[in-house]
Amino acid sequence: MAQWTSAVGAAQLARLLNSQQDRPAGPGTRRPPAYRALADGIRLLVLEGRVPVAARLPAERELALALSVSRTTVAASYEALRTEGFLESRRGAGSWTAVPAGNPLPARGLEPLPPEALGSVIDLGCASLPAPEPWLTRAVQGALEELPPYAHTHGDYPAGLPALRSMIAERYTARGIPTMPEQIMVTTGAMGAIDAICHLFAGRGERIAVESPSYANILQLMREAGARLVPVAMAEGLTGWDLDRWRQVLREAAPRLAYVVADFHNPTGALADEDQRRRLVDAARSAGTVLVADETMSELWLDDGFKGGGMPRPVCGFDPAGSTVITVGSASKAFWAGMRIGWVRAAPDVIRSLVAARAYADLGTPVLEQLAVNWLFSTGGWEQAVDVRRVQARENRDALVAAVRRELPDWEFEIPQGGLTLWVRAGGLSGSRLAEAGERVGVRVPSGPRFGVDGAFEGYVRLPFTVGGAVAEEAAARLAAAARLVETGATGGTEPPRTFVA
Repeated sequence: MAQWTSAVGAAQLARLLNSQQDRPAGPGTRRPPAYRALADGIRLLVLEGRVPVAARLPAERELALALSVSRTTVAASYEALRTEGFLESRRGAGSWTAVPAGNPLPARGLEPLPPEALGSVIDLGCASLPAPEPWLTRAVQGALEELPPYAHTHGDYPAGLPALRSMIAERYTARGIPTMPEQIMVTTGAMGAIDAICHLFAGRGERIAVESPSYANILQLMREAGARLVPVAMAEGLTGWDLDRWRQVLREAAPRLAYVVADFHNPTGALADEDQRRRLVDAARSAGTVLVADETMSELWLDDGFKGGGMPRPVCGFDPAGSTVITVGSASKAFWAGMRIGWVRAAPDVIRSLVAARAYADLGTPVLEQLAVNWLFSTGGWEQAVDVRRVQARENRDALVAAVRRELPDWEFEIPQGGLTLWVRAGGLSGSRLAEAGERVGVRVPSGPRFGVDGAFEGYVRLPFTVGGAVAEEAAARLAAAARLVETGATGGTEPPRTFVA
């Protein structure tokens, strides 16, 4: 069950149901009875995370008035949802959304396959690209040249190397957000940063508001830390956040933390505009909620319209002192996942608390990798490497989009302007079953529920821009084969996947 009970008003639910009417029906589709159409609409809103699990639905009479239908129609739809496991009711207390007991939430994300397994399997589980060479090699060589003075020290720098902290602060200042080194802490990747923030601000049982869907590994990190996750549905399309919902959750649930990805959101690819960023910071400040802004994808814009400063101002630009917004950055997505360097930007007192708590965690981040990232920042190598990464990701995105459209024309998605992931509605098929079938035909793909709270997004899969060219075409062909297995209910007898050579 969901960790926080919200209420969906009759007018709000009617608006969400009416928005579904814009979706085209398949050829030859017969119109169902009114009660069945209403039940299917509510069920879809729950499965897509647009209505949270355990949300209180309006009374039958209120919803009937809002939809201009009979109360009998609403009563019949509620009864159908109860029978199917999507609604629970208690006499005199109301009705709440649910998911069937047999629809378990996957416990973890997909770990990357070892390299030796990739000859026969196309791995779409990990949204990471190979290192941009020659920049990785040059950065490590530059780091080795700078290493000797540090080798004569103890090597523990809980806040990070002073040179790298200064460089990161200068980069924020150059973006129009004055920042001191005292506002920076270097971490072991973005995951290390968010883990430290959660332990400092959100003890076991505290509420954390999260986008719905959100990054699977972060959701699991928060669950294992004992957090009570409060999902907030994304706006339709790739337009960022639904601010009405965010204000409602921050006001009513009073979460201690809120975690957001404003820049090419993972998994949807959505980009929040400046007005949304300003309004969310204001709402968090009013609610006393600490807003954690993950900007690991911020430099991965892929369309030319972002050249020359076309990106929205960073979330922390609306809270430069860092009293409300804590920013998390990383080299892992923009450069290479093997470069486990992340950082936190926050108020100096927050940084001091994070550093003090680190003595009981990992003590510090590897010096050599910090020197490598500092070399990239100080020589201009970072910008050149990220340019290489953008070209590669753009080509992969375009190849994957073309291949999926050709092989799976019923699958629906919008093309993001940046990031590394495509969020796909899988033509009415179960994402979990597609993931299972994909394993048998030689393609690993994460199902939608991995990115939701309480079993939402069963009809989705996430496809990263990690393969291109002929490999993207083969991946789409294998996904189509997996879809056919799910459609026919086949349970075995498939041929083993052939070894693929690009």
